[in-house]
Amino acid sequence: MKKVLIFIWEIVKVVVISLAIIIPIRYYLIQPFFVKGASMQPNFDNGQYLVINEIGYRFENPMRRDVIVFKYPKDPSQYYIKRIIGLPNETIEVKNGQVTVYNIDFPEGVTLDESYISEGIFTQGNIFVKLDENEYFVLGDNRSASSDSRQWGTLAKEYIIGKVWVRAWPFDTFTVF
Repeated sequence: MKKVLIFIWEIVKVVVISLAIIIPIRYYLIQPFFVKGASMQPNFDNGQYLVINEIGYRFENPMRRDVIVFKYPKDPSQYYIKRIIGLPNETIEVKNGQVTVYNIDFPEGVTLDESYISEGIFTQGNIFVKLDENEYFVLGDNRSASSDSRQWGTLAKEYIIGKVWVRAWPFDTFTVF
């Protein structure tokens, strides 16, 4: 009987120690995310399993071209994945299928080189938006199948969960970003 109690006690210790390690990592450092939908194709496909770096943006600001996961501003219970196009205090113009960014470095504007989108895909819409100090403009890579800042507006920094860090599943597409 004593051996059984010792065995049970050892199992309890292993479980408690494991939870003490796993729970903080899961809730404060990294988070799993499943891609749903086609808005980020061809770079991220429906059903892919990603690991999100939640801690990185506590030490540095999001950058243009970062692929992020965030809470959808119109329904924070939903999570979206998109690419950052516009940064705080910039002006973004979508016109004639192209995205132009106006900022301190480029007051006359610079058209983005978006080599990450498929050939033949154009950014639809006619938008001119000035971002505030904590706002981002995000777009899906598959512009024709994406609900993004063109439809629902800018993204406040507070909604950003983190940056895509690893594509873990399926294994043949494993990538560290």
